Amino acid sequence: MTRLIRPAAALVAGLAMWGAFPPRNLWFLAVVSLGVLAVVLGTGALRVRDGAYLGFVFGLGFFVPLLPWIGEYVGPLPWLALAGVLAAYTAVFGMIGTLTMRLPLAPVWFAASWTLVETVRSMFPFGGFPWGRAAFSQADGPLLPLASVIGTTGLSFGVALFGASVAWLFVLGMRAWRRDPRPADEEPRVLSAGVVTAVATVLLALAAPLSAILVTPTSLDRVLSPASARIAIVQGNVPRLGLEFNAQRRAVLDYHVRETLLLAADIAAGRVAQPDFVVWPENASDISPVDNPDAAEQIQLAARAVKAPIVLGTILTDGEGNPTNSVIVWDPQRGIVDRYDKHIIQPFGEYLPWRGFFRHFSSYADMAGNFTPGHGPSVVRIPTRSGTVVAGITTCWEVAFDRAARHSVEQGAQVLIVPTNNATFGKSAMTYQQLAMSQVRAVEDGRSVLVAATSGVSAIIGPDGAVSARTGVFTPGTLVDRVPLRTERTPASRLGGVPAIVVCVLALMAFLAALATHTRFSRKPLRAPSVPGEQVKELDE
Repeated sequence: MTRLIRPAAALVAGLAMWGAFPPRNLWFLAVVSLGVLAVVLGTGALRVRDGAYLGFVFGLGFFVPLLPWIGEYVGPLPWLALAGVLAAYTAVFGMIGTLTMRLPLAPVWFAASWTLVETVRSMFPFGGFPWGRAAFSQADGPLLPLASVIGTTGLSFGVALFGASVAWLFVLGMRAWRRDPRPADEEPRVLSAGVVTAVATVLLALAAPLSAILVTPTSLDRVLSPASARIAIVQGNVPRLGLEFNAQRRAVLDYHVRETLLLAADIAAGRVAQPDFVVWPENASDISPVDNPDAAEQIQLAARAVKAPIVLGTILTDGEGNPTNSVIVWDPQRGIVDRYDKHIIQPFGEYLPWRGFFRHFSSYADMAGNFTPGHGPSVVRIPTRSGTVVAGITTCWEVAFDRAARHSVEQGAQVLIVPTNNATFGKSAMTYQQLAMSQVRAVEDGRSVLVAATSGVSAIIGPDGAVSARTGVFTPGTLVDRVPLRTERTPASRLGGVPAIVVCVLALMAFLAALATHTRFSRKPLRAPSVPGEQVKELDE
């Protein structure tokens, strides 16, 4: 029975991590989850291979319930296969964490190891899969302001360190209460350092909101911001959900034109204030207005009716005739005045790597697109009555990647736009998980984020991560509000990838130190022979 305690605890910890993510949004469960996992991996004479096994169990408990939207319309095989691959990453973390937690300051190395593995899986293979990063569970939590100071990677590190430190305080307290003898390799200075680290981490976590207020602008932007713009987001809806959402491409465009004409009527009647520009979602016009005069005619009709530029998603081609998932700025007088081609395209959706190989596993494989990534600027310039607004674009999948929004801000983005099309995932949790990512990006980069979705959820998010307005799912709707236009940058935006590099280097150094000071992955450190000729014993764990 005792052999089942650790695997059961790892599984429960994985399920708790899942509970921290939308649509449940129980942010504190991420802290509890990683705290439990730290105890599972860091206590007792645990073998490294057992740590890998426990990490894998944790990963299955987390990723299997987190990602069923992957198989919403294509069956369970892609969903379960992806969950298994991601669980393999947490197995690697289990191995590294088991080793590094044998060093002094165990909570620090637990958090660093977690962040290292999370960073690697966000980059490899096929560009990585950042979904399920601990930071994205904190959209409604008190630790969110940390993102503005040390970024998304730093927020993940903070969540892991907070959970592990609280757990470590509990473990040390239980030892003191039970008066357990200290292991031979735990000297008083090591225990003291562990207690100090744990207490300091808890206090810093509690002070996170205050620290962010001191170094970044607050939500008083609506009152104090010297520059702002009134925007409108149009969610036109789609004829049907699923992979065939856009079978009636003209219908999707017509839906967005219709909603925009209704908005224009409300503006003319004085029920709604005149917006400076209007945002439509990704794939709002899968009929290219460059190649199809009828599509251009409809977009022009909507732009002139609303008397404002429209930022919309469409399908264009690059200079070599390859399709691109693009966002254009359509001016009522001049037509297309700027364009963004999506930089980070989604594997197995917008393109299929190893097409000849993967088509053997699913009949849906050939439905993947054949898009080409763009290489131009990450911003578009929107002409308005009061001047040009510089907007950063992170289209759908891109919002999961740190570099996408950061590059936009580096290029002068005053506001971030996230055009997205979630119709292919139905009414699943994917929509809400992506919305949480947009909230984290808003805080990380100190910008308002405008999420425009074909079928929901569209939202207006303030620089503090708060959602001021949102639509429902699978329903048309329009959001209108005034948002601040910022030019200052947060500490996280200025630091860029530095926090990730520092934490990953520390984790690798801790791993190498653990390898250098332990024999064959055992818990017993190497020691010099006390008698000439004595052999150093190795615990084969």
